[in-house]
Amino acid sequence: MNQKQPSDLFEPGTLRALTIERERQALARGALEPIATDTVIVEADGVRFQVRILSKLHRKEAAARRAAENSQADGRPFNPFLPPDPDLTVAGVSSSHLCMLNKFNVIDQHLLIITRRYEAQDTLLKPADFDALTLCLNEIGGLGFYNGGRMAGASQAHKHLQLVPLPLMRGEPPMPIAPLLPDIGPDTLTTIPDLPIAHAFMRFEQTGGASPPAPQLHRGYLMLLKRLTLRTPAGGNRPAPYNLLITRDWMLAVRRSAEAWEGISVNSLGFAGALLVRDQAGLDRLREVGPMQILQAVARPCG
Repeated sequence: MNQKQPSDLFEPGTLRALTIERERQALARGALEPIATDTVIVEADGVRFQVRILSKLHRKEAAARRAAENSQADGRPFNPFLPPDPDLTVAGVSSSHLCMLNKFNVIDQHLLIITRRYEAQDTLLKPADFDALTLCLNEIGGLGFYNGGRMAGASQAHKHLQLVPLPLMRGEPPMPIAPLLPDIGPDTLTTIPDLPIAHAFMRFEQTGGASPPAPQLHRGYLMLLKRLTLRTPAGGNRPAPYNLLITRDWMLAVRRSAEAWEGISVNSLGFAGALLVRDQAGLDRLREVGPMQILQAVARPCG
């Protein structure tokens, strides 16, 4: 018997418009609280790194403190996705996933693709996760990413992929890291020669601008994890911490060793060439050390 589809699914071709309209409404109602930043370009190692300087992080930190204080009676942390905030919910994606606006966004139209039921963020991605991501990628030709565990930059324990439109910064190329990406044939596992960290990279066969089918993405994902030995029998369904970046054209996985370096936190966007610092002192330190060296400090070394 076919499972009845939810009534909240978006119609094909409408997700971008729905996202823009929900963002407008959420801003007007105060449900969306963008974090203001100034952005500078730091050129290093062949990459025009985009470094955003946070100006008002206290609201997000205050919300995290409130969540900790309001933990559920059974001891589990407060879950902002159950139930999802209707003012931030854009649409249903599938029978298993919704998409929501990121409440404390730095990039406009930043979507979270969450599971309707609780699943842990540090567990393996499933075919259903890639079904949902593919549907969204076909609507919005952006960057999908997944922070696999707290050490990889995940701030919520409830499983959520993320999607941001491209370009990441107006007036700049779509992806800062693009100049480093090798021009290889489809479905070939390789590494990026100028990315000196433990990672695996794969390009997809071109499909007329559409995302590859979800089963192909899932197979590629498992191949990347295997190459990085992220899965072990002892770990079961919980691989070692990693970041995953996916576009319609390629997929990149990075094995993590630390969440931050000297107070500079790094999530998946860092490996796309977009970093965040808390203040001018953080920017000065980043310039001094170099953004690629910071990525090296939070990821496993090569070999």
